[in-house]
Amino acid sequence: MDPIYVTKTFLPPRAEYDAWLDRVYGSHVLTNNGPVHKELEETLRVRFKVPHLRLMTNGTLAIQLALRMLGVKGKVITTPFSYVATTSAILWEGCEPVFVDIDPRTCCIDPDLIEAAITPDTTAILATHVYGIPCEVEAIDRIAKKHGLKVIYDAAHAFDVTYKGKSILAYGNASTLSFHATKLFHTVEGGAVVHHTDEDDKALRFLRSFGHIGDDHFTLGMNAKMSEVHAAMGMAVLPHVDAIIAGRRAICEAYDAILDGHVLRPTVPDGTRYNFAYYPIGLESLTARERMMESLASNGIFARRYFFPSLNKLPYVSPSTMPHSERAADRMICLPLYNGLALDEVDRISRIVRHHA
Repeated sequence: MDPIYVTKTFLPPRAEYDAWLDRVYGSHVLTNNGPVHKELEETLRVRFKVPHLRLMTNGTLAIQLALRMLGVKGKVITTPFSYVATTSAILWEGCEPVFVDIDPRTCCIDPDLIEAAITPDTTAILATHVYGIPCEVEAIDRIAKKHGLKVIYDAAHAFDVTYKGKSILAYGNASTLSFHATKLFHTVEGGAVVHHTDEDDKALRFLRSFGHIGDDHFTLGMNAKMSEVHAAMGMAVLPHVDAIIAGRRAICEAYDAILDGHVLRPTVPDGTRYNFAYYPIGLESLTARERMMESLASNGIFARRYFFPSLNKLPYVSPSTMPHSERAADRMICLPLYNGLALDEVDRISRIVRHHA
């Protein structure tokens, strides 16, 4: 029996990808804001109904350049429960991450704890829509406006998520996306920044492309452009996204049918249209989590602690204690979830989990 991993990259039919590659070959343009790149950028911008969207090499550079685009300096309030890239981007930009614990119901940053962490050196909040579950965006917006802070959302998991009828990407000063191969929509490697003003868009285009146009140099920039080959993969995957999400929803509902009431599950806020990006569960103890993962692995099933470690425990940040995040890092795992996972395998996985829950 083949092993089952936590995720498996969706690949579009080869002929569909080849058709996009033929366009790339025909244009002889491989990078530098080529025609396929432009088409993917505009198609996604229209899909999300946002004023500006710029493609990036990856989701980490997207966060970094969003911080720089908005002029973020000093201290940045952020979540300890996210992928390491969220904290790394803050540090690479010469800023100081200030961790605020999570709401254990959603695993997102707890807005009730943010104001106590604000100092005169605080300039921004960088929060993550964990597992694609929306943060309390309205509460965060009120706090940011009161204190004059910028808000950036790491929306790496939140492709196609809406809240109260509009894209979750419409909130904050900017949102960043990851199009890594493990995501439900991907370009193999890639990402994007969503933002809302013409001024920010001009700044970001310079930052993404070395800071110059021709021989005229305007600002310090870097190379964060997406290639035509990667954009072609995105255009080939995009027509399948609705079916991918529907398939993932069916798998999640199959998990729910067996596991409901036996494991802890994060709460998705009312008003959310979810994308079923992950299937996270929490166990009552670290021992139960370890025992269950060992049992799954012995059956060729490889779940993942996601996220681990709690980022306040990284060896290169200032020490702090975040009880809810640390507990989640120890006890939360994501079960296998990907397009094409057979429902009989979901049943088998669920029964192993329920046995150890």
